[in-house]
Amino acid sequence: MTSKPIPIRPVSLECRTCGAGAPVDEHFCPQCSRILALGRHGDYFTFFGLERRLRLEPQDLERRFRELSRKFHPDYYYNAPASERLASLERASYLNDAYRVLRSLPSRVEYLLSLEGLPPARDQEGQAKVPAALLEEVFALNEELDEIRTMREGGADPAMLRARIEAARTPIERKRDEHEQQLETLSMRWDDLATAAPDGATSAATDAATLDARRATLTALRDQLLERHYIQNLLATIEQELQHAGA
Repeated sequence: MTSKPIPIRPVSLECRTCGAGAPVDEHFCPQCSRILALGRHGDYFTFFGLERRLRLEPQDLERRFRELSRKFHPDYYYNAPASERLASLERASYLNDAYRVLRSLPSRVEYLLSLEGLPPARDQEGQAKVPAALLEEVFALNEELDEIRTMREGGADPAMLRARIEAARTPIERKRDEHEQQLETLSMRWDDLATAAPDGATSAATDAATLDARRATLTALRDQLLERHYIQNLLATIEQELQHAGA
């Protein structure tokens, strides 16, 4: 039976206090225990001591966040050298950014896409693109909303307008719920494939198939986010129409 080699964490940080080297995912010097300058780092997942997975336990993530928050809190470094005070501020700020991204599945997916080299699920102006899979729903909704606006300008009963808007919102909300479930399913698939990543003990054909499946899953995740962004825009538009109707 062939054992897997133990991965060696790259030494890429240098302690400014004692000069010792430290792995990129360490927060404190293994030699003198002083806080390390942020410098070059891995990613939000490794910063939390997590593998690059999409399905995270919220309680575990919050526990890690609170533990690191206490360790990096600037109050602990009030009388420390300036370099350590700066390091605590850098790590505390990076920690907050990482937690804000990792606490939500959609933002985790968006972040994972960037780590894996895929373009974001938005166009260059930051607006959600219109997915082809939603064109029929968008066309039907726009027709309905145009008719509702015409009726509102003609002095139609607000209660009747609100009822029509609510009816128009129902299929969009159902589509949103379907996409949330699909996002969960694809996240499970990604985690399974990440666990089965090539490790040198499988055949080249198996490794290639795994890599192709990972790429296909990432592409599907990106497509889901594109549709999710647009569905959110549709729901925001419907909410505006409700406000105009006196909801």
